[in-house]
Amino acid sequence: MTTQQSADLPSQKSDATRALVTLERRDGIALVTLNRPDKFNALNYAMFRQLCAVQRTIAADRSLRVVILQGAGGNFSAGLDIASVTAKPSQVLGLLAKWLPGNANLAQRVSIGWTRLPLPVIAVIEGYCYGGGMQIALGADVRIASANAKLSVMEAKWGLVPDMAGLASLRAIMPKDKALELTMTARVLDGAEALNLGLVTRLADAPFEEACLLANELKNRSPDALAAIKHSTHKSWSASLRALLARESWYQIRLLFGSNFRIAASRERGKTDKAYRPRQRFW
Repeated sequence: MTTQQSADLPSQKSDATRALVTLERRDGIALVTLNRPDKFNALNYAMFRQLCAVQRTIAADRSLRVVILQGAGGNFSAGLDIASVTAKPSQVLGLLAKWLPGNANLAQRVSIGWTRLPLPVIAVIEGYCYGGGMQIALGADVRIASANAKLSVMEAKWGLVPDMAGLASLRAIMPKDKALELTMTARVLDGAEALNLGLVTRLADAPFEEACLLANELKNRSPDALAAIKHSTHKSWSASLRALLARESWYQIRLLFGSNFRIAASRERGKTDKAYRPRQRFW
């Protein structure tokens, strides 16, 4: 499912003979690449399964500090490969089936799974970012796009509803009327308009290099603090004030008694350059 090799595999290889989602570790940074460039990284069933496997691998590796998520070949993802996925009814069932209505199915985990990781996730958006690709990018904590990127919540174009959990992030970054307009019209936005609407975090001439700079900046912070900030923000954003206050206090207590708090304080005072310890498990 995952590989430590470069994501730039020859495009002429068939889906059966290459990793469609690759994972490369770079000094604490997990570089995840959608690797189907000859199809503009359109999502087939195998890619859904491999994305979830990569998320599990990252979650289990406490040495990883930041995730950078990108697409190979100059495009993030053109969305669902409808012809491929619907060719077998068992694949449609595999994407949508769930034990309980409130649980995430396979299609939803490839987006919401990034929000549940206890480390920052940065999406690099270039070229096409349509439909299912947009849903995956919405699961990231930060989205850095090129000005000429093309973004769309495109499911309505095919007579479908967005059903990959991207709405969980969309409702937190955009007013409801604007989100409805985008999802109902399936309109394609360039990077500048996406930035203006809050769909992306920032624009960059070289989005991947910008993501690497941000990732290295985040590596200078305590991994426990980053995990607490991310988890608390996602859990508390729409929660009651009482729940927010309780969660903040609980996480702060856990941080104060952790070794990474002491390391962070010493680093900021210039008394040590000691590396942080692996992230605590309780997130």
